[in-house]
Amino acid sequence: MTKHAKITLSGARDIPFNALVLSQANVRRVKAGVSIDSLAADIERRGLLTSLTVRAQRDGEDQDTGKFEVPAGGRRYRALQRLVKQRRMAKTEPVPCIVRDDEAVSAEEDSLAENVHREPLHPLDQFRAMQKLVEQGSDIETVAATFMVTPAVVKQRLKLAEVSPKLHDIYADDGMTLDQLMAFSVASDHARQEQVWEMLQTSHNLQPWFIRARLTEDKVRASDKRVRFVTLDAYIAAGGHVLRDLFESDDGGWLEDVALLDRLQTEKLETEVAAITAEGWKWVEAAVDFPYGHTYGLRPLEGEESASSEGDEARIEALREEADRLEDQWAGEDDIPDEVAARIQAIDEEIAPLVTRPLIYDAAEVAIAGAFVSIDVDGSLHIERGFVRPEDEPVEMAEDADAEADVGASGEDRIGEIAANDNAGSAEESPDEEDPDDLLRPLSDSLVTDLTAHRTLALRDAVASSPMVAFAAILHALVLETFYTYAASGSCLGIAMRANRLIGYGTGLNDTVSAKSIHARHESWSVRLPDDSGDLWAALATFDADEQAAIFAHCVSFGIDAVWEPATRYNEGRVSARAVANRIEHSHILARAANLDMVAAGWAATVANYLGRVTKPQILAAVEEACGADVAGRLGGMKKPDMASAAEELLQGKGWLAKPLRTPEPVTTGDLDPANDDEAGDVDDQGGDAVDAVAAE
Repeated sequence: MTKHAKITLSGARDIPFNALVLSQANVRRVKAGVSIDSLAADIERRGLLTSLTVRAQRDGEDQDTGKFEVPAGGRRYRALQRLVKQRRMAKTEPVPCIVRDDEAVSAEEDSLAENVHREPLHPLDQFRAMQKLVEQGSDIETVAATFMVTPAVVKQRLKLAEVSPKLHDIYADDGMTLDQLMAFSVASDHARQEQVWEMLQTSHNLQPWFIRARLTEDKVRASDKRVRFVTLDAYIAAGGHVLRDLFESDDGGWLEDVALLDRLQTEKLETEVAAITAEGWKWVEAAVDFPYGHTYGLRPLEGEESASSEGDEARIEALREEADRLEDQWAGEDDIPDEVAARIQAIDEEIAPLVTRPLIYDAAEVAIAGAFVSIDVDGSLHIERGFVRPEDEPVEMAEDADAEADVGASGEDRIGEIAANDNAGSAEESPDEEDPDDLLRPLSDSLVTDLTAHRTLALRDAVASSPMVAFAAILHALVLETFYTYAASGSCLGIAMRANRLIGYGTGLNDTVSAKSIHARHESWSVRLPDDSGDLWAALATFDADEQAAIFAHCVSFGIDAVWEPATRYNEGRVSARAVANRIEHSHILARAANLDMVAAGWAATVANYLGRVTKPQILAAVEEACGADVAGRLGGMKKPDMASAAEELLQGKGWLAKPLRTPEPVTTGDLDPANDDEAGDVDDQGGDAVDAVAAE
């Protein structure tokens, strides 16, 4: 049996720094990422923790020069050198060194071995060590300064140290990645963290974003309009806790105490409602948001805009001049400073309440009307004042409205009606009996009808010869229908628009980009139209061609109905299946002509608007189409709620649209050839399988 000789370690001794020189045998040549300043600061704080490895320097004749070369520890040598140059250490200061005198092992091997065999600290040990320093009394800023990192980095490490010890053990055994551990740090509940990890063991999706989604699914985002209304500061002051993600952009974090948020929102909304009720309204309805078209069927009051003060007018003028000056100064610049952009936005926000003055209503009308109070997407209070319910209308007004409706429904000509009433019984008189007052008697019904029929033909011919008059006539009728809902019919044109009010369809329509754009456009036209519908023709005549075309398009848009309806409604006699199919097909034509872009309009698949209302195979099909089969496959083993939430995250920003929202390419004659049946079927399917099925019936 071979007996191994026992090793002898190299001796240690203190050598003055000025007797040390850096060896050319040091294998570290690339200096990228090597920080000397941070190490020098650490040596100044705690001294040299690791000795230098040195060898005696020899001259060309192999004689000892009295100096020592440093082949291993070059970074430490440079840090000490910097301290000497900065006069923070004497050049004769003894430096602990290991003196190597081994001819069998080269200096280059020593340098390489020291760097290769160095084992970096496991991240988990680093997290726990920083946590221990804080527990011992060091503050975050001190720890950050000591180890040359930012306070944010220290906070991240401390957050990771607070994750469940069970998950720490899994991470230490390489059972999860650092990215996954960072995702778990978004929540502080160890039991919930461990529950989600157990759930992931039966899931194909182990992505960090999915972990975050599961840990925050019962929380409310800080960007939610309820939070903006209550304010995050008020929620925190009331004892609420906010989850923050220190590793990803979290848009303000998540509010954990949803019940507290709801209570604060309800209390604040009730306070606002009480102030509005004190204005004298008969009723005030409040909600976080109302369904689209909630004011349909209610009569809006005509209020008068309150006069602005001289101070307000002067302030508006000054703000507008400042905004114009800034915009002129930075016009054409690609990079506008943040402070300039912020100032322009602040000016707009200050001008808005000054130019939007509250309307003044008649006290008697306020007593029978009400208001709707809700929360806007930016968290501000949204108040809609002055709406009268049909049952609250004064008796006289209700009777007048019924009479006007009867006239409009019957289609009788007012001239004929007057003639009929005034000429009652005249047919019984003998035509041979002369009466000196014959010239004063009204014409008979039949004669009035015949004469006005002639006039109608002549009027049709005249209008047909004047396209501009025809356009004005249709525009007049459409504006009456769109803006003067409660006025009696004021047009002789037998063309009416069946306005589709989109009442009762889904939730959240009020908050869409399209709804806000339509509302703003409608309000901008309303302020330019006269209160009395009798003055409408003259008012429209003052608009130039572009303005007439713009309001014409706005009115026409209210008549568009591209809503598919299920077969159960057909039995009610509302519309036939074929009519719905034709309507959907025509909507595609309009969409192509108007360049409709549903992605630009703001639609994105969410659990609420799509993913939570379809089957699991349909969810997987959507993810596969947008992200690929591999990504969809990772969701296959999930339960539907988890799958829907995961799909919502995956589809964000992908521009994916549900089939009923897509506009198919136009079908040409060639596409309808029997040989192209599959292609034509695909185009039909873009409108929705349900439409095709009903049409087939």
